[in-house]
Amino acid sequence: MPWKKASLIIALSCALFGADAVVEQARKKVAEKKYDEAIAQLETANKAKPSVELKKALADANMAKADNFMNDPALPPRAKYTGALRAYREVLKYDKTNKKAQDNITTIEGIYKSMGRPIPQ
Repeated sequence: MPWKKASLIIALSCALFGADAVVEQARKKVAEKKYDEAIAQLETANKAKPSVELKKALADANMAKADNFMNDPALPPRAKYTGALRAYREVLKYDKTNKKAQDNITTIEGIYKSMGRPIPQ
C-alpha cells in the first residue's frame, strides 16, 4: 500500500514539476545505494509521462545497480553474476546502444558458457 501512495505522489510531482525533480530524487537514492527505490520511482514517472531524460536516468540507475553487484566482494559469484546480468539487461531496455552493458552481458554469459551452466534469464 505505501508503494501505491508513493507511486501516485511521484506521478503527480512528475506531472507538476517535470522529470527533473524525479530524476534528481532518484540520483540521490542511487548515491545512497537504494537502487530499487530509485528505479521504481523512475519507472513510475516514465509510465506517467515518458521522456528521454527519464529513460537515461533509468539506464544510469540500472547500470549503477549492475556495477554494484559486480564489485561487491561479499557476494558469491552466483549471486553477483545473476544480479548483474539482470541489471545490465535492464540498461539495454532503456539504452539499446550502451556498449558497457553489452560488453558486460557478453562477459557474464561467457563465464556461464565456460562453466557449462545455463545462462540465467
